[in-house]
Amino acid sequence: MNATLLRSVLALVPTSALLVASLIMFTRARSTGSFLQVLGAACLVFVVLTHLFEALDLFPLIGWGRQHSVGHYVDLWSAVLGVTLLPTGYVLRRVRSRRVPGA
Repeated sequence: MNATLLRSVLALVPTSALLVASLIMFTRARSTGSFLQVLGAACLVFVVLTHLFEALDLFPLIGWGRQHSVGHYVDLWSAVLGVTLLPTGYVLRRVRSRRVPGA
């Protein structure tokens, strides 16, 4: 088992748990913040899946792991969106939950 495969499988557990937790929060309180959290968590799971695909050599035409390939940019933009949307959604959800109605 190569190192990329092992790290990908190990990273899949917490990112999947994060996605499930975000989905549960979204179904309980449908808001913009919880929706952004779900999108961010899904992007992070997609990052882990791209590394898993790279390690297993699935979809070789996409060029996982090679610079300036489609797979590289899919991985990069998924990571950027995940790291941006997840905390933004969390902050929006927390700010809205602290508002006092009628104030």
